[in-house]
Amino acid sequence: MLTDTHARRWQILGVLSLSVFLVVVDNTVVNVALPSLARDFHASNTALQWIVDGYSLPFAALLLLGGDTGDRFGRKRVILTAMAFFSLFSLFASYTHSSGELIIARALMGAAAAFIFPATLSLLTVTFTDPRERAAAFGIWGATSGIAVAVGPIVGGALITHFWFGSIFLINLPIALVAIALGWWLLPEARGVAKKIDVPGLALGTMGVTTLILAIIEGPTWHWTSPTIITLFVISFLVLIGFILVERHQREPMLDVRIFRHAAFSAGAASIAINFFALFGFIFLVTQYFQFVRGYSAFSSGLHTLPFAITAALVTPLASIVAARVGPRYVVPLGLLTFAGGLSWIGTQTPTSSYFWEVVGSMIVISIGFSLVNAPSTTAVMGSLPDDQIGAGAAVNETTRELGGTVGVAVVGSVFTSLFTPGVLSALQPAHLSSSAAAEASSSMQAALATTSHLPAVLAAHVHPAVTSAFMTAFHRGCFVAAGVTAAMAIVGALTLPATPVAAGNAH
Repeated sequence: MLTDTHARRWQILGVLSLSVFLVVVDNTVVNVALPSLARDFHASNTALQWIVDGYSLPFAALLLLGGDTGDRFGRKRVILTAMAFFSLFSLFASYTHSSGELIIARALMGAAAAFIFPATLSLLTVTFTDPRERAAAFGIWGATSGIAVAVGPIVGGALITHFWFGSIFLINLPIALVAIALGWWLLPEARGVAKKIDVPGLALGTMGVTTLILAIIEGPTWHWTSPTIITLFVISFLVLIGFILVERHQREPMLDVRIFRHAAFSAGAASIAINFFALFGFIFLVTQYFQFVRGYSAFSSGLHTLPFAITAALVTPLASIVAARVGPRYVVPLGLLTFAGGLSWIGTQTPTSSYFWEVVGSMIVISIGFSLVNAPSTTAVMGSLPDDQIGAGAAVNETTRELGGTVGVAVVGSVFTSLFTPGVLSALQPAHLSSSAAAEASSSMQAALATTSHLPAVLAAHVHPAVTSAFMTAFHRGCFVAAGVTAAMAIVGALTLPATPVAAGNAH
């Protein structure tokens, strides 16, 4: 059986990559459909936010359970079963008739995805035993995730342009069916070390991550200093402390928290979190820049991100191979610094900057930096784990990605809003709008442009450039904040990441 698995290991990687692509792309494809959903469902801004976040919250909350389930019942079985449910929930989402139904469908899809993702990473880890081949496999796996993030808006834009909104979910079915068929044929079955179900660990871990993600998601809407948000943060802190204490004293813990003492694991996980913090913050800003400042359509905006996807596909596998030779300390911090440099460059763009030199150039630099961090950090995390912690480690790896991305949108979005809102209010003063109309216009760039379009031509000619200037000021600040956080993590990584390649089983 082991010989057969080794012989078809690259085909197995293809199936796992296809599964990951489907899970990740669905986390981004829905964004371009939001205007259509707002129109068809008469959805409020809160409802639109939860159509997006309804997928992320159960996905992040159930990852630890998903990793443990794969270890316990078999990773192949869990992947195929969860993929079947993912298909069923995608079908439900494609034919929903209200925002409430769609939020429920998205939540169910996110829950199913939580059982797919850690099982794919666990199965990849046990399939590739040679360190160099494993590094290349992680590189391809990581490139798949990066490409999916960029491809989502392109696929969504194309489908929305020619079909109804449900097509962005219905397209999941043929992809999932192919993955299930190939997985049934090619994937080996693998389990972790048999152990009792850690009920307290599962309950505390799930509750702690859920409350933390919920607080981060709703912080910008409910206000960071509101009693509700503060309470959620306090609860998550206390519950996660309880989780650590319980796991330290369990004879068979779901996650041996002592693994965080290992620099390869903890620094690798932190690097992943900051990498996705910067990536999702960048995507949040650049999609608005493309559509509202440069005037691209949703589909065109997706196409204009292709340089990022192409670069990630080329660089990520190479980065992982290099890190396997020289160690993550020399690759990951370089990637973080490169990422910061790219963010700083795009943070100097203007509405008339050359796309083919300044915008594409900065996106390529950003993609190179992201790619140098993503797979080598995952290799450091997974390579530092003993066999009985692979599933839980895979869940932690993905949880850090989700936390980093969610925090990135929340923090960068808050920085953006803190400058954009007063800037737009100042720009609209010559229009003498009512306080309620001005507040509505300053709520988003789309609302500001809609308000400007109804002003008299002479007044609009004066106000529109001021609104665009307010956007660009906020855009620049958001990019620089993301760059600063990324550069800071580069320094931490240079001091804490291992200088030698990480081999499997180093953690004990």
